Amino acid sequence: MVDEALARSFEAIGADYDRYRPGFPPACVDLLLPQSVGAALDLGAGTGKFTELLVGRADHVIAVEPSEAMLAVLRSKLPSVEAHCASAEDIPVQDASVDVVAVAQAFHWFDRARACAEIARVLTPDGALGLIWNHSDPACAWDSAAHRIAHPAVTDDDGTTSSAVEQLPGFRFVTHEQIHWTERIERADYLRRWSTVSTFLVADDDTRSALYAEIENVLDGDPEIRGRQEFDLPIVTDVFVYRRV
Repeated sequence: MVDEALARSFEAIGADYDRYRPGFPPACVDLLLPQSVGAALDLGAGTGKFTELLVGRADHVIAVEPSEAMLAVLRSKLPSVEAHCASAEDIPVQDASVDVVAVAQAFHWFDRARACAEIARVLTPDGALGLIWNHSDPACAWDSAAHRIAHPAVTDDDGTTSSAVEQLPGFRFVTHEQIHWTERIERADYLRRWSTVSTFLVADDDTRSALYAEIENVLDGDPEIRGRQEFDLPIVTDVFVYRRV
């Protein structure tokens, strides 16, 4: 069941989301689009963190995002992309008109049955669906600890990816791959990144301050990064690929 307050919490933070959230490794696009296609759709596109990787891989790139604030950032960055303010449950795209639909960091917010029906409608026969998530590398103790503080709904097993089940209506499962990569990040930006997480956005000021303090204690207490103003952050990207049946 989607928590509407959490789902809507991102609507006014387009610039901060784009600046502080991580991007995605090009390898995840290689899994979804091993060859160039005619049209690709990024669904729940946010500020275009994944959309920008589709540019150059498809002749026509479409972005659909329900937040105007997010979409304004995407449009300013990617003027060649056809952008629509709309939801995954009501995609303003013609039937069988796109070869690939990508959903990065967003599928767990959708009404799965309705969204799958819409995705299947807009895909060409045998078109591909890719579900992508970045998450904490469990091998990195300090980031995992910070993740548990700032986003308690996501466990060590990462509950967000549980929506990527093998039996999605209208699709057959093809593959699941994990990509391990590293991002160089400043400590200040790492802390600001957590301010773009839904639990931070809906928290009151006292709760938010307490969360910041707990995360800073984690950073100050870890011998690997204590006292450093810049460090390497390991990230794991899950990629699930499906085909329309």
